[in-house]
Amino acid sequence: MAGPAAATRAGTSTSRTSSPRASTQRTSTPRASTQRAATGSRAERPATRAPRSVRGGGEPPARVQRPSGPRPPRPHRRQALLAALVVLTLLAFTSRLVYVQVLRSEAIAAEALASRITSRELPAERGEILDAEGVVLASSVERYTVWVNQKQVPEFKVTEQGRTIAAGAEGAAPLLAPLLGLSEAELGALLTGERGYVELARDVLPETWREIQKLRINGIGADRTSKRVYPAGAIAGNVTGFVGRDGEGLAGIEQTFDSVLAGTPGAINFERGMGLQRIPGGLVEETPAQPGSDVNLTILRDLQWKAQQAIDQRVREMGAPWGAIVVIDVPTGEILTLADSRSVDPNDPSAAKEEDRFARSVSSTFEPGSTAKIVSMAAALETGVTTPTDRWKAPYRYTTENNQTFHDSTPHPTLKLTSTGVLAESSNTGTVQIGEKIPVQVRYDYLEKFGFGKKTGLGLPTEESGTLVPVEKWDGRTKWTVLFGQGGVASNALQITQVFATVANGGEYVAPHLVKGFTAPDGTFTPAEAPQRTQVISPETASDLLLMLESAVDEGTGGQARIPGYRVAGKTGTAQAPDKNGKMTKIVSSFVGVVPADNPRLAIGVVVYDPKAASYGGVVAGPVFKDVAAYALQALGVPPSGSEPKLFPMEWGTSKEKD
Repeated sequence: MAGPAAATRAGTSTSRTSSPRASTQRTSTPRASTQRAATGSRAERPATRAPRSVRGGGEPPARVQRPSGPRPPRPHRRQALLAALVVLTLLAFTSRLVYVQVLRSEAIAAEALASRITSRELPAERGEILDAEGVVLASSVERYTVWVNQKQVPEFKVTEQGRTIAAGAEGAAPLLAPLLGLSEAELGALLTGERGYVELARDVLPETWREIQKLRINGIGADRTSKRVYPAGAIAGNVTGFVGRDGEGLAGIEQTFDSVLAGTPGAINFERGMGLQRIPGGLVEETPAQPGSDVNLTILRDLQWKAQQAIDQRVREMGAPWGAIVVIDVPTGEILTLADSRSVDPNDPSAAKEEDRFARSVSSTFEPGSTAKIVSMAAALETGVTTPTDRWKAPYRYTTENNQTFHDSTPHPTLKLTSTGVLAESSNTGTVQIGEKIPVQVRYDYLEKFGFGKKTGLGLPTEESGTLVPVEKWDGRTKWTVLFGQGGVASNALQITQVFATVANGGEYVAPHLVKGFTAPDGTFTPAEAPQRTQVISPETASDLLLMLESAVDEGTGGQARIPGYRVAGKTGTAQAPDKNGKMTKIVSSFVGVVPADNPRLAIGVVVYDPKAASYGGVVAGPVFKDVAAYALQALGVPPSGSEPKLFPMEWGTSKEKD
């Protein structure tokens, strides 16, 4: 049964799987085909292709088409995809974990700590302002600014026997309000809300803050601050000045030396929780604040008090808007008193009018009037134009070569006066006659030498330089009026007093100053820079001029400034001043003197602006000078004069009539 048909199938099967060459060989050898068929090596493998003879020709077999519709699901692919995603996710998390905990652990920890750190400034303790004897005029005291974190207040509870008797803002307000000086309703509103920081009160006393702490109200905190206090009140308030809400100097020494007094603030860094509360045991880094230095003044508090009391009283008596007193230590240039009427109390500067919050003694300028005649006489003596005993005829009216007419303060017949008499009697007509011999440029030069038209460098921020019109701008009348302190020249109370101090100091100008030096927090004292010194006139001229000024007190217009036991040299002044509209409708009455005249220690200037009860400087200001000078001499222990003066004659040939 396995005859030719079986052999034929075996041969066909063999031809499909063999190469063409092998197939040809096997076909041409019947024996080989018979042997393969007998062994049955591939006889049973189904045929998938047509016999070679068929492929070589005839029609190809029909193509088998795939069934239409969706492919059958393959779950093993989805499982593989999900497994891959899981692995990738785990790898990502693992990589991030390694990055965070190994590679970036320190940096991330530092960033987290930084986010919890709060920094607050530690204010530096402001230095003190002291008088010449170390008496405190300004200092700082410990105070607290109390605040609340409104988010934490609801956590506050007070329980008693297991029962809540007070809670939240409603319970905290009645306990806290009396200590802060606020109403319960006002405080309750401040305690309620979602803000992390709300200021409740400033300048809280330390003992008050301790009482607040005992209440243990959630969210209530405080920052340590300081408050400026002035133990002497208004005494020297115009000199010390005052500070603002944040402790910065706004006037006087407080402003001028703000950087010296303020010190250097410190800082504290600490960890805080979500509610801004400080974390106990957390990181704390503190940079201590560096206190400011003390400023030691030349002012004497007791003498300042006396001067302020005296000028306040005189201003009231005269119905004047204001007045000022300056006391200078002649040998050193130190200002012992710089007093203004209605001086500001730095503890409450808002209570004073704006114009009374500063030192009028250096900020308000006026024409000095006859007190400036001392400069004209100094120029005349120094240049040899005249001597103390030269003779002059001084009429009530006098007309210059350019037809400018001047007159004295009151009518009088022609007086026969020496140069000393012209100065002592404050004769305008006599002064103009002497001035005619002084070149115009020389008149200007001596006004400038004595300090008119420029600041003294005192250091107070409101100091004015006054006025000295350039000589080339003097008109035909100004060149005469400057000889007696009017027109073209204006000064403040300090400047005109300094002129007399220069004469009293042998003609040497010593720049007036308010500061002795500075005391560092460690106690080291640094003296202030030495004052400028300039020889303005010769000692001989200064001596003659001082003796001439004694005549003005002993026999002239300054009689009310006499002090028993002390020789006094001085000069009265009565000048016009402009009103708010610039019209010369106001009067400035003054007296400036030196005591003791034989051994000068003090130069004292008294100025009263626009007095109503009287006008002449000798009457208005002379008695105030006497009062303050007598007190100062006693306080400083200055001995009385040891000799009587040998005064120059004031008249010649006949008697004179005083103005």
